[in-house]
Amino acid sequence: MKNVIQIDINADVGEGIGNEADLMPYLSSCNIACGGHAGDLASMRAIVKLAIRDNVKIGAHPSFPDKLNFGREIMELSATDLYASLKHQIRSLQAVLQNEGACLNHIKPHGALYNLAAKDEKTARVIIEVINSIASPIKLYAPFNSVLAKVAKQAEVEVLFEAFADRNYNEDLSLVSRKNKDAILHEKEAVLNHILNMIKHQKVKSVSGVEVPIKASTICVHGDTDNAIEIVRYLSDNLKKYNIQIQ
Repeated sequence: MKNVIQIDINADVGEGIGNEADLMPYLSSCNIACGGHAGDLASMRAIVKLAIRDNVKIGAHPSFPDKLNFGREIMELSATDLYASLKHQIRSLQAVLQNEGACLNHIKPHGALYNLAAKDEKTARVIIEVINSIASPIKLYAPFNSVLAKVAKQAEVEVLFEAFADRNYNEDLSLVSRKNKDAILHEKEAVLNHILNMIKHQKVKSVSGVEVPIKASTICVHGDTDNAIEIVRYLSDNLKKYNIQIQ
């Protein structure tokens, strides 16, 4: 029997799309918006219940505190103010988790915060300080070869390298801007091939056609991609054919 590769499939949830009940059965982890760019206590509670129902690991998805721009624009905040905002967002989710008898598995920053921390050490250090302020060990989902991942490892925070199922990459492993028409992969077959290349060969074909080394142990399907349900269902059905187990 061939060796089985285990991979985590995650999705960003609680962002107002309302498809979580359909997504959850196909995920092994989720990242719950906790009030920065989207979400409130009611949405967190509802989604935590769904995650518990389907035995899905729960992560916090904190953001710049900017619901107006859905956390997709960089905010000029002091390190102190960013720390306070992130801490408040994560504590809000932790309070819900405590009430539901569940625990926090990981942190995954959202949007502009994620992209900035991938290259800016000051921002990365704030995120790691927040993680280290939490009593129990918390994993971090971060891009391969990013500043955020390097700072986390220096601080002995466990990192899961994250790659994106439904997004195209530039040669520097940054994501193609959503302003470009080729930013998002919609065809489920193309998404599967994209993932297989990353998992099996540790390479990703950039939008320019150049193959770039990458490592990934968790794969994100964006919950707000139009056909997200179709994609996760297709991955669930087909990854097993390549000896890849979602876990």
